[in-house]
Amino acid sequence: MTNSKIPERWKRSEKAVKAVQVAFDASEELSSKIRMAASRDGISASDQIRKIVGLPVSSRPKRPRLTVSLSEQDYELLAKRYKMKNIDKQAIKTKVMEELRHFNE
Repeated sequence: MTNSKIPERWKRSEKAVKAVQVAFDASEELSSKIRMAASRDGISASDQIRKIVGLPVSSRPKRPRLTVSLSEQDYELLAKRYKMKNIDKQAIKTKVMEELRHFNE
């Protein structure tokens, strides 16, 4: 596909599409140390690795985000936990966020 055929809205992502993710097998100690340093610096583990090896790191602030994968079975279990009659994924997400906030207190 030539540049002229790439939709305008995709051109911003063109560089990212050409990047290749590289995985490193590391000890638990090293992985933990890198993740903790990244967390302390408010950056991703990937950016921490780039920083360690002297590659440029995006200066754009990243939105702090936590993720978890939930299966349909997980939603069913959480609906029971929160005493919901129906599986309302948005309401479950709200309840989970409340629990995470309580964890922080």
